[in-house]
Amino acid sequence: MRHTISMLLENESGALSRVAGLFSARGYNIESLTVAPTEDETLSRLTLVTNGSEDVIEQITKQLNKLVDVVKLVDLTEGQHIEREMLLIKVNAGGATRAEIRRVVDEYRARILEESETTCTIELTGASETLDAFVTAVSRAGIIEVVRSGVSGIARGENSLRV
Repeated sequence: MRHTISMLLENESGALSRVAGLFSARGYNIESLTVAPTEDETLSRLTLVTNGSEDVIEQITKQLNKLVDVVKLVDLTEGQHIEREMLLIKVNAGGATRAEIRRVVDEYRARILEESETTCTIELTGASETLDAFVTAVSRAGIIEVVRSGVSGIARGENSLRV
């Protein structure tokens, strides 16, 4: 099962490396990883997506909690939460293809960032499944390049990941 784990880490060199090393040493895969500073300059928020059975996820969270750099951890999948990912995609957009690209962009509420004679660069933010569907929809035009940010997530309502 897919799990989104979010944690607060000490904002120090090597903290991310130790988290990634834990996954590597145990043979676990990280599907997506995002990390950035928080409002507290001493902490970074790391969000990662991984797959595993309940036992595997429990083992992962126990091992992560043992790391000195991990201040607090939550498995967002256990409660209601919001996940978003950003996509930048460059597609062929010459001739009649341009109108179809614009139609798909409007349908998905995406945004055209740049247009040239033959290409179009588009931005879309949403759930991973929405981004997957958008990539499929514009693939007929010919994809030149795709960049995805990885998942960011936050708990709904009063719940929060704070120290």
